[in-house]
Amino acid sequence: MTDELDTTFTDTDTDAFDYAPLRLTIDLGALADNWRDMKRRSGKARTAAVVKADAYGLGIEDCGSTLYHAGARDFFVATVAEGATLRSYAPEARIFVLSGIWPGQERKVFDNDLVPVIASEEQLSFWMGTVAERGEHPCALHVDTGFNRLGLPLDDALFLASDVTRPASFDPVLVLSHLACGDTPSAPMNKVQLESFRQVSAAFEGIESSLSASAGIFLGPDYHFDLTRPGIAVYGGEAVNGVKNPMRPVAKAEARIIQIREAGEGQTVSYGGTFLLKRASRLAIASVGYADGYQRSLSGSGIPLREMGHGGAYGVINGHKAPVAGRVTMDLTIFDVTDIPENAVRAGDYIELFGPNVPVDEVAHAAGTIGYELLTGLGLRYERQYLVDED
Repeated sequence: MTDELDTTFTDTDTDAFDYAPLRLTIDLGALADNWRDMKRRSGKARTAAVVKADAYGLGIEDCGSTLYHAGARDFFVATVAEGATLRSYAPEARIFVLSGIWPGQERKVFDNDLVPVIASEEQLSFWMGTVAERGEHPCALHVDTGFNRLGLPLDDALFLASDVTRPASFDPVLVLSHLACGDTPSAPMNKVQLESFRQVSAAFEGIESSLSASAGIFLGPDYHFDLTRPGIAVYGGEAVNGVKNPMRPVAKAEARIIQIREAGEGQTVSYGGTFLLKRASRLAIASVGYADGYQRSLSGSGIPLREMGHGGAYGVINGHKAPVAGRVTMDLTIFDVTDIPENAVRAGDYIELFGPNVPVDEVAHAAGTIGYELLTGLGLRYERQYLVDED
C-alpha cells in the first residue's frame, strides 16, 4: 500500500516555493543578528563579514546586502569575480579578495575598487609592477604564521616591512594571517601563531592587522587586533569544537516527500540491499540526494537511531525525527517513519534536512564532515525564500 502524492493542485494557482521538491529558507534577520553578535564579541576591533563561496552557499547578493545594511563595511571574498558581484550590494565597503590578483584581472580590480590580498612573492612582484604603471591602489598582505597555506613566509614579511627600498606605491592597508587551530582553544599552535603575528603587526606599525576568523574571535581580545573576519558563525554554523553553538540558525533545507510506502521485515532498502529491515516499516521517499549536497555518507547504516553513537543522520517531519534508511541516492533519500504516527506524516509533507530542528553541524557530523561543506555544497535545485527582518 502506498500513500501517493496529492496532485489536485496546479502550478498556476500555487506559489512555487510552497510546492517545490526542494526548498531553502534563509533567515536574513538571523544572519544580521549573528553578525552583530560577532561584532559585540570582537570588542574594540572592527568586524568584517566573509561572504566567499556565494556567502557560504546562501547567496552573496541577499546576504551581502543584509550584512551591509547591518553595518558591515569590510568584506572578504575569495575571488575577483565574487568581489565584482558584491560591489553593487556594498557600494561603500572595502572588499578584500583573498586569492589576490593575477595578470588579466587588473581592470576588474581597479574598476570595482577591490583590495587584493597579496599572498606570494609572485603576486607581490606583479602587484608592484601594476601600481607602478597604473598608480596607487590599496592592497592587503597575507603573512603565513604556521598554516603553510597562503601567505608570505614570516621572515620574508618582516624583511619587507623593514625594506627601505620598497616602492612607495606599495602601501598595504591591512596585514593578515589565519589560525590553523582556532576551532580548538586548547591547541598550542594558537599561541605560537599569535606570537608570530604580533611580530608582523609590530613590524608594520601604523597598518591595520587581522588574525581572527569566527573561531579566533571566541579565543578572546588578544586575538582580535584591529579587524576580525567572522564567516561560518554569521551563517549559524559551529565555530568552536565541543562548545554549544550560541549562534542563531540561518538556513533551513527541506525536501518534499514524494511517497510513503510499506515494507516487510527482512526486506532491504535502496541500492546494494545493505539496509535490512528488522521489522515491518513505513518509509518516506524524499526528493533530495547527493546531487543536492545531501551527501552519500549520510546513508543509513541499518542500526536503529538510538544505538548509533553519533546519533545518525535524520530529518524532522512535523516535529518527529526520522532516520535515514539505506543509501542516499542522486535524487532521492529514504527516511524511516515507522515510529511517527500515521496521521503526522503524509506524501506532500516536507522533511527538514537541517535547520532550527536539525542543527547543520549535527548533520555534518553524521556525514563525517563539517557544516561549511554542507552549506557550500548545496545544489542548484533548491527553491529559495529569503525572510527579511521587518525591524
